[in-house]
Amino acid sequence: MFEKLLIANRGEIACRIQRTARRLGIATVAVYSDADAGALHVRVADEALRIGPAAARDSYLRGDAIIAAALRSGAQAIHPGYGFLSENEPFAADCASAGLLFVGPPPAAIRAMASKSAAKALMQQAGVPLVPGYHGEDQSPALLQREADRIGYPVLIKASAGGGGKGMRRVDAAADFPAALASCQREALASFADARVLVEKYLLQPRHIEIQVFTDTHGNGVYLFERDCSVQRRHQKVLEEAPAPGMDPKRRARMGAAALAAANAVGYVGAGTVEFIAGPDGKFFFMEMNTRLQVEHPVTEMITGLDLVEWQLRVTSGEALPRSQKELSIRGHAIEARIYAEDPERGFLPATGRLVHYRTPEATPTVRIDSGVEQGDEITPYYDPMIAKLIVWGESRELARGQLLKALQQIQIVGLSNNVQFLSRLVATPAFAGADLDTALIEREHSRLFGATAPVPDAALIAAALRIVALQTQAAHEGPGLEVWRHADSWRLNAPAARTFHFRTAGADRELVVRPANGGFELKLDARTMQLQWQALSATDARLSVDGNSFDATTLVRDGHCDVFLQGIHHQFEYADPLAHVGEQSAAEGHIRAIMPGRIVALLVQPGARVTRGEPLLILEAMKMEHTLAAPADGICEAFNVAVGEQVAEGTELVQFTPSVPAPA
Repeated sequence: MFEKLLIANRGEIACRIQRTARRLGIATVAVYSDADAGALHVRVADEALRIGPAAARDSYLRGDAIIAAALRSGAQAIHPGYGFLSENEPFAADCASAGLLFVGPPPAAIRAMASKSAAKALMQQAGVPLVPGYHGEDQSPALLQREADRIGYPVLIKASAGGGGKGMRRVDAAADFPAALASCQREALASFADARVLVEKYLLQPRHIEIQVFTDTHGNGVYLFERDCSVQRRHQKVLEEAPAPGMDPKRRARMGAAALAAANAVGYVGAGTVEFIAGPDGKFFFMEMNTRLQVEHPVTEMITGLDLVEWQLRVTSGEALPRSQKELSIRGHAIEARIYAEDPERGFLPATGRLVHYRTPEATPTVRIDSGVEQGDEITPYYDPMIAKLIVWGESRELARGQLLKALQQIQIVGLSNNVQFLSRLVATPAFAGADLDTALIEREHSRLFGATAPVPDAALIAAALRIVALQTQAAHEGPGLEVWRHADSWRLNAPAARTFHFRTAGADRELVVRPANGGFELKLDARTMQLQWQALSATDARLSVDGNSFDATTLVRDGHCDVFLQGIHHQFEYADPLAHVGEQSAAEGHIRAIMPGRIVALLVQPGARVTRGEPLLILEAMKMEHTLAAPADGICEAFNVAVGEQVAEGTELVQFTPSVPAPA
């Protein structure tokens, strides 16, 4: 086994690899960009080296800089993690030329599977079943349109060199094909420097099932069973589980054999994942092979009791696979939920910001958190907005699902939008609970998953008011002056000792009055008068008793905003501080601003054009995904404030837009 490993990645996967390497006695070297100088994976590594500026193309995608760092540090091997250079054939070859071990498959295997089109041709020769489609080299729009018409709609356009849901569009009608093709090609070029696409039949009610394979240099190969990754949004996985619900042993064996045939066809070595699309009739078809470790590998580890990163390091060192196929078995059920900085209510737009407050469940043998951040860290616009992965295990699927719901309720995030509440609703849907799975589950359950926000309960307002009292008392005791002036117990001379709080929830104002009484507080909210007791448990946690009913709350108050966590639900509302200068200004109708930092890739109308509500005006590329911004109302697009190719900051006014004034009745 080698003695020092450079990890050419960041975030949770870098931290996860470090844990295994440390257990095996291997020293780790982290690399970082300017945006990650203080990141967790840098802080916990044995050694860390800078490789460039924040942009991935200038740092984590610089194979030459990473190899130079490895040689400078004395590392004997490089683990690419997933993403970035993990499936980059030239990088793997350059590692070998530099005398470094690449923790991954041979360059030839990466090359064989790098092009979805070429890989499908190879799989056809190996007898692996394929979805009907066009995988040819002729990329003329007219030919691609004809092939889509021949295949029959709906079809799926996919970036040939793609992954992660980028450069992928479903098309339901021939008239929609040209625009979808152009958008796919732009996104593919931006994400993978390759605009080529393939066109396939879109299977209705499909399940996404993948097989984990592992091979070594001694001719051994095994499959470590399957994962069901059907629950997706925008072709990106949200929940993954193992084993796949409803999978019978015979079908599992057939899929495992097909996956190993795919790996053997390219001389594969190491960890890989063969992805299949499966129909309701039980038939399955090859989609692609990911020549790397997958984000969702922990669910396989949880049901097998194995460490797949350890297997990777041992195989890279020339060792044989630790177990044969007959020595592998499934124990229980595991589910993984990806915790993202994103806004589900706004089409899952990625979010950026600082983790002002970040709390996760305690790790146990049945609950695992893989995270690359800690409280105070920042989610930047430069990389994938994943915050963490929550992985749970249970003796049965239902026990694992209950474990997941409980663990999600213990996650607290303040400072940026996130999908934790969405995940809780998703896991609780009858469809997921009943394992009624396909890639359209989120769309099918839209009414349950999206909609009106639950009203803020009175308990949250009470918790916020008492938290503000505590903060004011603390500030008074820590402030300058005579002791008598540092009391904040609401004592008044010839006046009632009461404080009035004004909160705004969902546009409605709520008034709450608090006064000391009988060693606790008396509180008036609306027409109710209640008796309160309050006990601080930590800087943010408190136990409250309202008329004898106790509950715990986590409360943060900052900049006029209140965040209260009650029974696993995050409530947010405004606090009007009477001592602060508070003013409100309605957003002017018709403002069209950048929803996040990004690059302008297309202007879709001419300045001066009259447009209707919902008509596309421009396309913003953010985090390598395209977002179309539309007219907020009928009106005139007077002028664009930006040009194609321009980088813009979040909130930038993009268009000079004048809404139409309705004619008098």
